[in-house]
Amino acid sequence: MSGFCPSFWPEEPTPEVVKNCSECGLYEHGSRMVWGEGNPHAPILILLDNPGSREDREGKPFVCGTRQALQKAAFEAGFQAEDLYVTYVLKRKPVRKYDKERTRQICMNHLKQQIELKHPQLIVCLGNIAVQSFFQNTEADVKSLRGQIHEVNGYKTIVAYHPLAVRRRPNLWPLFLEDFKLAGAYFLTKGL
Repeated sequence: MSGFCPSFWPEEPTPEVVKNCSECGLYEHGSRMVWGEGNPHAPILILLDNPGSREDREGKPFVCGTRQALQKAAFEAGFQAEDLYVTYVLKRKPVRKYDKERTRQICMNHLKQQIELKHPQLIVCLGNIAVQSFFQNTEADVKSLRGQIHEVNGYKTIVAYHPLAVRRRPNLWPLFLEDFKLAGAYFLTKGL
């Protein structure tokens, strides 16, 4: 088990056909499109709400808090970097007010296409925004859905708290790690 190199999680280039997408309006925020990071052929897809500041600033060597918490939990659950691919509901970082519901609905089209192409064996939704968007249920929440494997749109799916919530509220760390260990157990039993 080689674990993670904390400053290296390669970014997958955004497909040319969608790179200049302006449908949701986030291009007006001036942030760049981030398609995903990690192994594009990984069996496990991790879904977050949107790219963070680090992802938006190309070529920065430091590791953001989201990534640190995520990598630590994944490593402790037995994953290697090549087991995981991280992507986002919104492919651009919002930097000011926007129509959240409309934007997420539009951006889900990119995500659906991305998931269909990658066909992961397991999806891990981190945080309420990712959960509500992927489950297509604005009432869905991590607290009530975590700790079990769900079937969503034909994909095995696990729900966990957002890594930033875990960093802000350390009491959530054991639950966060427990959910990554659930993903790890599924990973091992399926021989992924």
